[in-house]
Amino acid sequence: MKVLLTNFHAGDGGGHTTYVVGLARGLAAQHAVHVAAPAGSRLNREARGIEGIAVLDQPFPNGLGKLAARRRALRQLAGWLREHEMDIVHVNGSADHRLVMAAVRGLRRRPAIVLTKHNSKPMTGLGHAWRARFGTDMVIAVCAYVRRQLEASPYARCRLATVFNGVDIHRFAPGAVPAGDRATWLKPTGNEAALLIGSNAGTARYKGWMDLLEALARLGPDESERFRVVLAGGLPGADDLARIEALGVSHLVHFTGRLDDVRPMVACLDAGFVLSWDVETISFACREMMAMGKPVLVSDYAGLPENIRRGSDGWVVPARHLDAIAEALRGLWTQRAGLPAMGMAARAHAEAEFGLEHFVDATEKAYAGLLSSKA
Repeated sequence: MKVLLTNFHAGDGGGHTTYVVGLARGLAAQHAVHVAAPAGSRLNREARGIEGIAVLDQPFPNGLGKLAARRRALRQLAGWLREHEMDIVHVNGSADHRLVMAAVRGLRRRPAIVLTKHNSKPMTGLGHAWRARFGTDMVIAVCAYVRRQLEASPYARCRLATVFNGVDIHRFAPGAVPAGDRATWLKPTGNEAALLIGSNAGTARYKGWMDLLEALARLGPDESERFRVVLAGGLPGADDLARIEALGVSHLVHFTGRLDDVRPMVACLDAGFVLSWDVETISFACREMMAMGKPVLVSDYAGLPENIRRGSDGWVVPARHLDAIAEALRGLWTQRAGLPAMGMAARAHAEAEFGLEHFVDATEKAYAGLLSSKA
């Protein structure tokens, strides 16, 4: 198969980039794989480091104020597609989806267009109805929750496949890197006996980390001192810092800033958490922490509970329910002696279901089924 993977993000791209890079690397051994992404983006840069991948510097301008740039981008992409004749173009957002739809018009051999839905936003309105009818052959849902969304959307008319996100369970593995100095993450005030809980899901508000700190503040002083929290991602703004100070928990939390490699931090954790309440689907971060042998506390939002075998390798609480989160923290302390065993169960779960090979194989089968049906 000749496959073009596209992504519109000009910067980091977050989970979109993680998804495309993993898929490109896995497909490259058997297929002719190309990646189209804006020059300077993380995806463009990382894809160039994968043997066998061809990368196109392709912008995906979006918005009425960028019509001239969009016309230039369209001419470039349409010309490239005429020259290379892809079997599949796999898009990962609205901006690249729209440009690809326009670029394939009039091609002698139109490639199949596959869309992955990466977030929990509703797919309603005329734009989605148009793209579903005229520019989408298959939609991949990254979890069962998203599949249900698609079945109730205009995309129900398309071929649907559910392919759970995969993570590199060899890179994210217990002992894959030396653990960082635990004392580093216990700052600003150390307490070696404290439970260290943390997240590599980032510090966007919807990730729910502030809810965890709000819940921590609801514990009694003696109880809250049993915990330290470490958060990898962008540093919080002044409003967030003021709220943390007002809660009286600023001495319990450490913000690492953006890390080139989160694994030394994750390796130090006793447990992880992802308490999202918007946008999220199934969370690469949750699966990475579990692959590294950490039990994870998740909210019941979207596909997050699909990661967890409750009570075995993690816990599920109602999203934004501060009392439930506080009670879960008490439970973590009560069962702290059993956390390593839960971490081993999380690793076993990851080995059985989260690996990139499962993700790539399932995507490849979805592609093959689509092409067979079109033939």
